[in-house]
Amino acid sequence: MLMYCLSNKKKHARSRSAFTLIELLVVIAIIAILSIVVVLTINPAEMLRQSRDSQRVSDLSTLRSAISLYLVDSSAPNLASSSSGYGYGGCYLSTTGTNATSGARCGIFTNSYTADVSVTAANYRKNDSTGWLPVNFSQITLSSPLSSLPVDPLNNLTNYYAYAATTTNGAYYFEIDTFMESKKYGAGGTNDVVTTDGGDNPNAYEIGNKPGLNL
Repeated sequence: MLMYCLSNKKKHARSRSAFTLIELLVVIAIIAILSIVVVLTINPAEMLRQSRDSQRVSDLSTLRSAISLYLVDSSAPNLASSSSGYGYGGCYLSTTGTNATSGARCGIFTNSYTADVSVTAANYRKNDSTGWLPVNFSQITLSSPLSSLPVDPLNNLTNYYAYAATTTNGAYYFEIDTFMESKKYGAGGTNDVVTTDGGDNPNAYEIGNKPGLNL
């Protein structure tokens, strides 16, 4: 009788162990499925793109405000005092380096500009007109609103900030453009900024003070 009871207990123990292992495998499988569903739903890569696009929108808004303040504050503003000599005929890029496509990157604007690619990694954030954006914010009476110039979160030959300016009959106009990466901020997205910015380039986000944003 004792041997029977011990044998029966062992059988029950083995049964419980096997059942516990099956449960564990089922739980692991469920967790794996849920993890895949969460990853597919959240899409981390798209979330990163949205985060960078949000930063781009914020940066361009900051730059527009700073340039507008400069125009109001300065009695003789100069929106294109580039040391490279391109002046108002230039397109100014936040990215560094030169290659065969550097001039073509000014195609982000309607008009034809020569790309100023003289900026270097050592000075592209400077706010005294020697940085990538050729406006001397240090001349603003109450000090520059920018301690340093913002640049694109990726800041490469594909994703960058671009600036152009012009002056006509004493009026000063400027435009700052960039590209969006995410579906959310792109054409038709829930935060579409490229087709609702009032600009003339449906593939770029454009802000500035030029009517029609057609620099």
